[in-house]
Amino acid sequence: MTVDVLDDNLEPIASAKRAHSASLKLGITKGTDRSRAVLAIAQALRSSFDDILEANTLDLEASREMAVPDLILDWLKLTPKRLEAAVEILQRLGELSDPLRRVRSADYQLEDSQTYTQLMPLGVIAFIYEAFPELAAIAAGLCIKTGNCLILRGSTEASHTNEAIASVLQTAVTDTGLPMGCIELVKAERGGSIRDLVTLDQYLNLVIPYGRSSLVQQVVRQSTAPVLRSAMGNCYLYWSLNGSLEMVRWIVIDSHCSEPDPVNAIEKVLIHRQAMPSSLLALWNSLQEKGFEIKGDAELVEAFPQLQLAKDEEWGSAYLTKTVAFKAVDSLEAAIAWINQYSSGHADCIVTDSYQESRQFALGVNSASSYINASPRFHRNPARGDGVFLGMSNQKGHRRGLISLESLTTVKHIVQGNGRF
Repeated sequence: MTVDVLDDNLEPIASAKRAHSASLKLGITKGTDRSRAVLAIAQALRSSFDDILEANTLDLEASREMAVPDLILDWLKLTPKRLEAAVEILQRLGELSDPLRRVRSADYQLEDSQTYTQLMPLGVIAFIYEAFPELAAIAAGLCIKTGNCLILRGSTEASHTNEAIASVLQTAVTDTGLPMGCIELVKAERGGSIRDLVTLDQYLNLVIPYGRSSLVQQVVRQSTAPVLRSAMGNCYLYWSLNGSLEMVRWIVIDSHCSEPDPVNAIEKVLIHRQAMPSSLLALWNSLQEKGFEIKGDAELVEAFPQLQLAKDEEWGSAYLTKTVAFKAVDSLEAAIAWINQYSSGHADCIVTDSYQESRQFALGVNSASSYINASPRFHRNPARGDGVFLGMSNQKGHRRGLISLESLTTVKHIVQGNGRF
């Protein structure tokens, strides 16, 4: 991803000013108006498939000529199926109830008054994303639904696609009567560096980076505005001695089926040293038949020379490919300690038939989500529940875990007096 080779830093400032001005109006609009705008975006996106796919073809051709890695090409490539998935998410968002101004009780109460809280918009959100051009539309839907203005900053590899999608979003929103500036695009090829955008904290209320760890870390280091970190890959699974081999196999395979981004893919598996060699071989052969590359720590490679050695630095970083590394540990306690040190910290699993082990794992692993005998596969638009999710956050502070509508809101305390003084 090209990030800091740009010299014109005027566009981020202009975009941020327009978005900030629009946010003052958008934040007080009716929920029905915002929902109508999200549904309009869905319809406009569907009507523009051909134009967007044509722009995407230009980006793919240019990226191949520049020898862009296959991983980024896969993230960059749009298909009618991927666009249709984005449309379905937008339609669902438009039909959900208004997340704003819901009244909640407050523990803090004053005499002769009543205090309550309401969810309110943050204001202006900058979304900095690496490839994944369809996420611009999903982020726009989430932001408009929550009364936030959005500044999009994609990568140079997707410049044509980003412009085509942003144009659709902007036209759809303004046609429904929402203020100009609700959705802004900072063009990567002439929009200043990422630093120029994320240091505009006088206009920005939140920055969300989405992509490889290197991009996320860059934004975290440079931003003077609050950052909602996202995470992808390098999730761990601990296979207990009494856990099912078939369940381990299914969880690993299923976790890699997120489309197009392997958000919660199991890339590391910790096994007890007393695990049966026949079970390990059966699992590895089965995964290799599904196209996985299998690696192991030095101990396992010595016992099974057919394995490729996983280097020390690999245990704490994501592959983001169909690669799984295995490591032997002495106990559940050792597995928890290893996961807490090396996992990405957003989704980790255990396969066990022991209730005690499952509880110990759930409480001991310092991750945003713990999965017990269940696949951590990420669903941006799950079939059950009312949630629609942009991604997963592994930060240890506020808004950890699934990035949802509520993640893009803040709380306002309102004190209603009774007229006595």
